[in-house]
Amino acid sequence: MADPNLSALIWSVADLLRGDYKQSEYGRVILPFTILRRLDCVLAGTKEAVLAEKALREAAGLNPEPFLLRKSGQFFFNTSPLDLKKLMGDQDHIGENLRAYMQAFSPAVRDIFESFEFHAQIDKLAKAGLLYLVTEKFANVDLHPTVVSNAQMGAVFEELIRKFAELSNETAGEHFTPREVIRLMVNLLFIEDDDALSKPGVVRSLYDPTAGTGGMLSVGGEHLASLNPQARLVMYGQELNPESYAICKADMLIKGQDIANIVFGNTLSADGMHGKHFDYMLSNPPFGVEWKKIEKEVRKEAETQGFNGRFGPGLPRVSDGSLLFLMHLLSKMRPARDGGSRFGIVLNGSPLFTGGAGSGESEIRRYVLENDLVEAIIGLPTDMFYNTGISTYVWIVSNRKPAARKGKVQLIDASGFYQKMRKTLGSKRKELSPAHIDEITRLFGSFEEASAGSPDGERPISRIFKNEDFGYRTITVERPERDAKGKVVVGTKGKGKDKPVPDAALRDTENVPLSEDVGTYFKREVLPHAADAWIDHEKTKVGYEIPFNRHFYVFKPPRPLSEIDAELKGVTDRILTMIAGLSG
Repeated sequence: MADPNLSALIWSVADLLRGDYKQSEYGRVILPFTILRRLDCVLAGTKEAVLAEKALREAAGLNPEPFLLRKSGQFFFNTSPLDLKKLMGDQDHIGENLRAYMQAFSPAVRDIFESFEFHAQIDKLAKAGLLYLVTEKFANVDLHPTVVSNAQMGAVFEELIRKFAELSNETAGEHFTPREVIRLMVNLLFIEDDDALSKPGVVRSLYDPTAGTGGMLSVGGEHLASLNPQARLVMYGQELNPESYAICKADMLIKGQDIANIVFGNTLSADGMHGKHFDYMLSNPPFGVEWKKIEKEVRKEAETQGFNGRFGPGLPRVSDGSLLFLMHLLSKMRPARDGGSRFGIVLNGSPLFTGGAGSGESEIRRYVLENDLVEAIIGLPTDMFYNTGISTYVWIVSNRKPAARKGKVQLIDASGFYQKMRKTLGSKRKELSPAHIDEITRLFGSFEEASAGSPDGERPISRIFKNEDFGYRTITVERPERDAKGKVVVGTKGKGKDKPVPDAALRDTENVPLSEDVGTYFKREVLPHAADAWIDHEKTKVGYEIPFNRHFYVFKPPRPLSEIDAELKGVTDRILTMIAGLSG
């Protein structure tokens, strides 16, 4: 649990910034300073030893880095004789000394401060006459690991991240997934493996290709630690936004994680985890964002590498890149023969049904369904995210399905599971309570059809389908061209010789479920209305779509006519009375 005094003390720095900084910019100062002070305290005990080791190794003409890491006992070190307390002793040179101190950190840590553009903040604070005051505030906070554990420090830092995300909530949603949504996803990800994960000495990898500020990795780590304090979760991530990347790395560092596995850059055009595979993955990619900027790189990979690259199944339309992230995750799954993989991804509604047979989207759905990779899709309530109110869906995808799930997909309609928030944050008006998370997890875990009571009677909330239930064939139905006398026109050459010429204006398509024989369907649905029609089998395409809402639609019979008539009569009588009153 976060220490409220510590958060409050760090927060009091905001009082100093008021006036010179906008509220939404406080984080740019407070987060890097919190990190700086924590690292300062963590390294305090080994500082002398590290400096002595540096002198020794440099005198011997050796690169001191590996030796310094060993001496510091951390994933980082600092080679400056200065620390924050010493900086306080020289008020006139605070700016240059602070820079020198920061430059003396190992490269991975320097990268964090550079991504925060901390130098620019130092300049800004110095100009406002605040640099010494702010540094002093932090120098007086005791963040030594003996006083504040990694877990407590992590909690404080998370609390600060959340506060700043809320203050600048116009952009928060892009990099911040609501914690309760992550908890649900983590539950669903681990539930089938709880036994395996509680064995001693377990090491598992967790990867997030759109890591944001690191929330999914953090909650995943907490969850595994609660199942098994001895288990080790190695975290990997990639993030595109420099500030979020800095926060994510800092969060890991503060909790004692190795940050070498957190990479900066665009996952789709510059994959920082090339050739790696993971046990578990989580992602909340941007919803409905176009991928025009990276189109060239993505198309090149698709064309030159096919299934050896990430985009073998197909490419979605340029206006929405969500399914590119789905395919990226598929390519990172540990092969089933090596123990397999499971991942959770949040997508909007479009990837479920956009695109007809043969389109990129349909081909991607076809790939995951024909390869039996989709365990479940959970429809969440609207208004769950900071930056959008639209409906969202969590897909759980795995190449090591338990026997009962093989060949099947579970759809869970959790759109009614929410409580209203006391205070709206951006577009977020609803949240999942712990009881809601438990109930959805239970529905998923029990893997059976279920209904719940509603004002209109029972409604289904969990349904189970065969993979092929979502497939269909689009057949092309042709009718003959006729001359002025109504006679069928026949072809005169080539393979159409002596056969009826199709009339393009009368051409139609029909979608036939995969489970149904095309000939039977054609006889029943088409021939009674068009006896001269035929199917052009060369044009048949297989498509897949997941019409989620249709499967949970409950028919409400209309009210009896007599009731509607009586109501209309009442309204008409009232209007007539009013008119009479006006003309009276």
